[in-house]
Amino acid sequence: MPKNISHELNKLGGFIKNYYNEIVVICFATLFMILYSYHQIENFWISSFIYFGVFPVLTILIFLRKNPLNFGLRLGNYKLWIPYVLIFLAIAIPILYVSSDISSVQGYYRSGGNFDLLKYALQMGVYMLGWEFLFRGFMLFGLKDKFKEGSIIIQMIPFVLLHFGKPEIETISTIFTGLLWGYICYRGKSFWPAYIMHIVVNVSNKAFVLGLL
Repeated sequence: MPKNISHELNKLGGFIKNYYNEIVVICFATLFMILYSYHQIENFWISSFIYFGVFPVLTILIFLRKNPLNFGLRLGNYKLWIPYVLIFLAIAIPILYVSSDISSVQGYYRSGGNFDLLKYALQMGVYMLGWEFLFRGFMLFGLKDKFKEGSIIIQMIPFVLLHFGKPEIETISTIFTGLLWGYICYRGKSFWPAYIMHIVVNVSNKAFVLGLL
């Protein structure tokens, strides 16, 4: 084998060895998003739970050989993140109420026929377990050893991209919420604050659009 090719293969091997965990996290997270987009299982909330929740946990166990609890599944520093959650929701809910009258938001979220808010909230509870764990659990804590606070920025990018197709104002807002929620989870050492905030935001927005609150 020519010396330069052998050298390059050694460099490639070194790269894979040095960034093995990060390659696994980013590549598998990307794969799970592709599977979610092209191969729905039953419905959107079950698909999210399996592709974004169950599959990442299996990846942690099989390929990373680590404890999934270390990926934000613990309550973490709840004394730090609970005030963040309360302050965020106190600001966000009035904004959601005002923005619920925007035509693009009405067009996307208004439902016809009978609507069961409790059923919707329960579905969102399952849906967000997967959704939030993928970004603020699997990616955020899976990348932090190498990238430190930079993992907050990295996980924000696919989070925003998966909002394409939703109202423009909502997609733009995810740049801010993706960074803020990532920061809160990083500092709080838990994905649960983002899970709570996302459920409340989603269900409140739906209720405001339909005039239920």
